Amino acid sequence: MKKDFYEILGISKSASEAEIKKAYRKKAIEFHPDKNPGNAEAEENFKKAAEAYEVLSDPQKKAKYDQYGHQAFDGANGGGGFGGSHMNMEDIFSQFGDIFGGGGFGGFGGNSGGQRRAKGSNLRIKVKLTLEEIVNGVEKKVKVKRKIQAAGVKYKTCSTCNGQGQVLRVTNTILGRMQTATTCHVCGGSGQTIESKPSNADAHGMIMEDETVSIKIPAGVVDGMQLKVSSKGNDAPGNGIPGDLIVAIEEQEHEFLKREGENLHYDLYISYPEAALGVSKEIEAVNGKVRIKLEEGIQSGKILRLKGKGIPSLNSYGSGDLLVHVNVWTPKTLTKDQRQFFETSLMDENFIPHPEKTDKSFFEKVKDMFS
Repeated sequence: MKKDFYEILGISKSASEAEIKKAYRKKAIEFHPDKNPGNAEAEENFKKAAEAYEVLSDPQKKAKYDQYGHQAFDGANGGGGFGGSHMNMEDIFSQFGDIFGGGGFGGFGGNSGGQRRAKGSNLRIKVKLTLEEIVNGVEKKVKVKRKIQAAGVKYKTCSTCNGQGQVLRVTNTILGRMQTATTCHVCGGSGQTIESKPSNADAHGMIMEDETVSIKIPAGVVDGMQLKVSSKGNDAPGNGIPGDLIVAIEEQEHEFLKREGENLHYDLYISYPEAALGVSKEIEAVNGKVRIKLEEGIQSGKILRLKGKGIPSLNSYGSGDLLVHVNVWTPKTLTKDQRQFFETSLMDENFIPHPEKTDKSFFEKVKDMFS
C-alpha cells in the first residue's frame, strides 16, 4: 500500500504551506543523492518526498488528496504525482527549482553546472463518460496530436551560455557588484541549440504527430476532475522532458438515474391500485435492472434505500446507495365508473388520511436525505 504523503514528510494534515515546504526541504537534504551516493533506498525516499511535496504544495491537489487519497492521482499513469520510482532525478530537480535553487542544497550538486532540462508544454483533452463507465471504471483510448522531436535533428552546444543553460550578469548596486545567474534566453536553459534539422520540422526541431494514448480511469471519478497522463504532452527540444496530458472528466447525464455524490436517485411511479395492493417492480440500476417489492398501502414520497447500488468511493471504502423515490401517479381523466367509485369513497373512513406518528413529512424526508 502506498504510504501517506503527510507521513512521508512527517507533518500533520493541518500543516501550513511554509511548514510543508520546510518539511520537504529537510527530507530532501536528508536523502539527497549527493549526500547518499550509491544508496538506492535514499534515492527512493528522495523521490517519495518530492512526490508528496508536489501534491501537498498545490492547494487544489492537496484538497483532492485529502478527500480521495492516492486514487485521486493514480488514475492515469501516476495521476498528479511522480509515480515514485518512475520519476527521473533530473525531472525532480527541474520541477523544484525554487526548492533546490539550481545547484541543490548546501553545495550538493543536484543539477550539475546549473543546467536544467526544459519541459514541453502540457496538452489538455476532455473525456466524456457514461454513468456506467464511472461506476465500473474504464480504459479509454484517445487520439492525441502532439509535438515530437523530428528524426535527424542535430544539436550543438549553445555558444551564448557555453552549454551551461545559464548566463551570469554583474550589476552595480549600493552594496557593491553583485553577480546573478539567469536562464539563457537563446537555448531556454537546455544548453543546446539546433545545428541542423529536416525541412518538415519547425524552428525547434519539432513535428506534429498523432498518437493513440491509453487512459485508465478509476471508478468513482466526478465531473470536472482532472487526471494526468505523464509524458504524453508535447516533447521539449534536445534532452528536455515531455509535457503531460491533462484529462478533464465530463460526466454524461443518465436517462433515469440522477447522481448526488456517491448516491444515485431513481423516481418510481406507481398507480393507485399498485400502491393499495402492493406490487413487485423492476427498476433501472447502473449495471442492469433490479427487482424490488412494494408493500400494501405504500405512501407516495416513500424512499427505499438499496445499499451499495450507487457510485464506488475513490478511496475504495465501499459504494453509495440507490435511493428509490416512490410516487403515486394520479390519473388526469377518469371514466364514469372510476369517478363513481372515488365519489362513493370520499366519505369512506378507510380513504381518509390518517398519517401515523412514524410517517415523516416531505420536509423531514428531504432533511434525512442530506443529513
